[in-house]
Amino acid sequence: MTAFDLDDAYANGKYIEGAEGYPPRWADLAQEFRERQASSGRAELDIEYGDHPRERLDLFLPDAAPKGLVVFVHGGYWRAFDKSYWSHLAAGALAREHAVAMPGYVLAPEARISEISRQIAKAIDLAASRIAGPIYLTGHSAGGHLVTRMLCADMEFSCCFTARVSRVVSISGLHDLRPLLRTSMNEDLRLDAVEAASESPLLHDDVLPVPVVAWVGGDERPAFVDQARKLAAHWPHAEAVIQPGRHHFNVIDGLADPDSALMAAMLKPSPR
Repeated sequence: MTAFDLDDAYANGKYIEGAEGYPPRWADLAQEFRERQASSGRAELDIEYGDHPRERLDLFLPDAAPKGLVVFVHGGYWRAFDKSYWSHLAAGALAREHAVAMPGYVLAPEARISEISRQIAKAIDLAASRIAGPIYLTGHSAGGHLVTRMLCADMEFSCCFTARVSRVVSISGLHDLRPLLRTSMNEDLRLDAVEAASESPLLHDDVLPVPVVAWVGGDERPAFVDQARKLAAHWPHAEAVIQPGRHHFNVIDGLADPDSALMAAMLKPSPR
């Protein structure tokens, strides 16, 4: 497959009707949600977990004492967006009495993917120190990669994370980064063969025995469906779920609905 073909394989917006309208709509919904949460005293915004201005997280609290912590990591191919676009997606978990942490991170090309992975680990450690109970990880696209990456043995956490993490739902995640080596986006990502392999969850065999759902829309680009299926085939505790009628931009909508199938998969009781 040529570099042009790979660029097309991982292109999303050009295959989604009205794609340009999604980011501003996300931003508006998120801002309204943050304002409501802040006015009710249920939001702690821009909590520092590192020295960089982007190493901040937002923490949203339910009306009752939290039953646990959900962490959502945003996408954008590691080089776009920030945490402010996604706040409204906390609504589903909050309605089910879970706190929600949404970390930002330093984008490529300023940071390499290996550095971003370590930033997310630091953010999770901080959020876990604030909220008791089981920890559930979810993320979209590049964020889906980052949350599965957290289960690999070479990641460093405090002991509480490894004992408390209960479930991971990777939404349209990228689990094998090697195809990206021959895409134009790699000008920003700066991946080489070594980093592409080490940062690919699919290539790790020593992982925490945590249930993983590789959730993907049925109307997504075939490359994303393949990535979900390959992770489910390789990791013994993973399964792939293909949601009919959903594309890369609306497959995340279920996070805002406490009664959605996506939220049921997220908060399903874990045998751990």
